Amino acid sequence: MTRALINRRLSVAPMMGCTDRHARYFLRLCSRHALLYTEMVPAQAVWHGRSERLLAYSSEESPVAIQFGGSDPVQLAYCARMAEVYGYDEINLNVGCPSERVQAGRFGACLMAEPGLVAELITAIRQSSALPVTVKTRIGIDQQDDYAALAEFVECVANAGCGTFIVHARKAWLKGLSPKENRTRPPLRYDRVQRLKRDFPELEIVLNGGLRTLEQAEEQLAAVDGVMLGREAYQNPYLLAMVDAQLFDDPRPVPTRHGLVQAYLPYIECQLAAGVRLSRMTRHLLGLYQGMPGARAWRSHLSARGARSGAGVEVIEQALRLVSREVESAAVFG
Repeated sequence: MTRALINRRLSVAPMMGCTDRHARYFLRLCSRHALLYTEMVPAQAVWHGRSERLLAYSSEESPVAIQFGGSDPVQLAYCARMAEVYGYDEINLNVGCPSERVQAGRFGACLMAEPGLVAELITAIRQSSALPVTVKTRIGIDQQDDYAALAEFVECVANAGCGTFIVHARKAWLKGLSPKENRTRPPLRYDRVQRLKRDFPELEIVLNGGLRTLEQAEEQLAAVDGVMLGREAYQNPYLLAMVDAQLFDDPRPVPTRHGLVQAYLPYIECQLAAGVRLSRMTRHLLGLYQGMPGARAWRSHLSARGARSGAGVEVIEQALRLVSREVESAAVFG
């Protein structure tokens, strides 16, 4: 499998329950250039022999980075070797997830308190694979949230050979807030991420957190090397259809929503033939018509009919017809 050149100007965040292989295939249809990330893959699960189910993906998704969660150098070294075998383009270490379940495994955001261990993990990964290694982190945790602590963490991990840091511009509360609340309640501090770039110009700094439009992304790109979109890119995937022209200077025409669905259908048919339920794929399409006439009918039809046993592509074709009728009606009466 040939690895793609990585351009981190814009990427789509790793999101548990969202960026599985079916979502990534569709998001790649939306953008040819955005870097995609897997869901977080627990290193321990790969170590215990679940590689094929956890690591398999379609070559059409490339460029795609795999994110591992773990704190055992031996396990992560093994995962790094497997990531290279499977043809991923980058290995990312999760040092940002604040969930209590993840903390119980001693990985995620709690590792910010142990920069020496993170450096050890980066060394183990780099010694086991030639793939680029990156870290996704926060600006701080709990009361350890001043800029000096963040800079010390980055310097320590960079000295181990990590040249790229993806920084969610909020700190994480390890107790008292849910993962969802940790994505919204701690205040955004873009200035901290921008200062990292100024203080560590030799490093690649990617800003994550709170970005909802390409205009906001462009504004941040004046101060950092790249931006990462999260929930907005998943809940409103058509936003990515504009990325190639606006941020990557790709002159090719922007695909239509209808065209994206049609391009996705052959993949869906192939997966259905392999025994995958339709709802595993249609759930990633629910936000495609966000803000458009017919969006509610689209979501409702896919949610209700797509979950039925034996549902096939005819469900999506019916939903497309519902959208077309509402668009025509809006044109007549609006």
